[in-house]
Amino acid sequence: MITGKNLIGYTESANGSKQYNTFDPVKNQENTAPYTEATAQEVDQAVTMAQQAFEAYRSMAGEKRAAFLRAIADQIMALGDTLVTTYCSETGLPAGRAQGERGRTVGQLRMFADLVENDAWRNPTIDTAIPDRQPMSKPDIRQLLIPIGPVAVFGASNFPLAYSTAGGDTASALAAGCPVVVKSHPMHAGTGELVGRAIAKAAKETGMPEGVFSNLNSSGIEVGQQLVQHPGIKAVGFTGSIRGGRALYDLAASRPEPIPVFAEMGSINPVIITENALAARGSEIATTYAGSITLGTGQFCTNPGLIIATEGPDLDGFIQELGQKTAAIQAQSMLHPNIHTAYSRNASEVMEEQATQLVAAYQGDLHANQARATVVTVSGADFLANKSLHREVFGPFSMVVRCADQPELLKVIGSLEGQLTGTIMAEEADYSSMGSLVETLQNRVGRIIFNGVPTGVEVCDAMTHGGPYPASSDSRFTAVGNQSIKRWVRPFSYQNFPEALLPDILNP
Repeated sequence: MITGKNLIGYTESANGSKQYNTFDPVKNQENTAPYTEATAQEVDQAVTMAQQAFEAYRSMAGEKRAAFLRAIADQIMALGDTLVTTYCSETGLPAGRAQGERGRTVGQLRMFADLVENDAWRNPTIDTAIPDRQPMSKPDIRQLLIPIGPVAVFGASNFPLAYSTAGGDTASALAAGCPVVVKSHPMHAGTGELVGRAIAKAAKETGMPEGVFSNLNSSGIEVGQQLVQHPGIKAVGFTGSIRGGRALYDLAASRPEPIPVFAEMGSINPVIITENALAARGSEIATTYAGSITLGTGQFCTNPGLIIATEGPDLDGFIQELGQKTAAIQAQSMLHPNIHTAYSRNASEVMEEQATQLVAAYQGDLHANQARATVVTVSGADFLANKSLHREVFGPFSMVVRCADQPELLKVIGSLEGQLTGTIMAEEADYSSMGSLVETLQNRVGRIIFNGVPTGVEVCDAMTHGGPYPASSDSRFTAVGNQSIKRWVRPFSYQNFPEALLPDILNP
């Protein structure tokens, strides 16, 4: 049963007077359960409890934290259809998507449990003493990674499970030994409450200190601002817009004690198609990319919003076929009326630019909050001359840039802001001449996909989900996979310590 209350440690709390509702975009109506926004006092209480929990949780054996993470996964699965139904009513997404995202969420939790079950991930490094080294003796220095402190996590609008309450940020922070305070996303507060209660139940069952997790409701920006400014918060995880991520980054930097903000923000994910690839399989690529552009109504951070190729008859045919196939795909609901309004406005602004030409758009009937999938085209010269064409249009929208030649294509790539991904569609005959293309693209993205689609992010050790600003606020880190745990730790060295006082992992 949904209560609409905040979860502070193991206690439900609703001291505030401000309430709000989630929204069903398919039915185009508010859901009935009201949610009570956290007060400043409740924010302080949650962070203070997280600070207290950190004292015990930071040094807890990896096996115990692993058991906690696995228990969270089990409790999420135990929610059964209630979680799926709530998820769908707050997003307009189908049950299959909810089930798939739930699987990814519990998979991440179990992956981090496997990682921290032993301390090898903490990168223990031992430099033993050399007392008789000349001209100066060398001390004994031993280093390992230690948790940074309580973390504030902001739920993402487009992934109510995998990037929200128990998503990758929360799972990796808890794995690292950091308590978490979640600012639940207002669009899926019910999903967040159910998952938050599952985490709290798992924490109780496995003997975690109270305050290791809290979940706060918020309909605006005030709760998030209070969290980031609270001196007890030591790092922030965020997935969302450039404007929102940058605001948090600036707020965190202005604190008396600045803290890191690991924000995954905007990306248009350029796709480069070579002439040989267009000639060999242009129709196949058009079919594949029509599906990728419209997947999840284009509401993925890895949506292919930009396709780049050089002029020629094969490109002309590809553009027309891509437009036709994209426009033929049945329209779907977006996550919320606000997201639908922003998509319609941003798509219209791009199409109103004199340099752009509409290729095709969905022409069927649209129900409330359904998006009109659209493909436009522009010349390479006009794209280079107009930076407003470089911005992300969040939804089923893609722009094809027609470049005069290869040098102009490389200029277009080099002019882009930082991106999460770049994709190259090429044939074996292209390999010998692709060095400059790969290097130019590598300088702008966090991951290059070869002969595939950017939509879909594998959760594994080698994954980089991040990139140069504004794709992420710190391109040295990933938001997905085991390596993402490094966001929530810092290196710490022991010098000339007695063996009896060293952690076991530094005293083999």
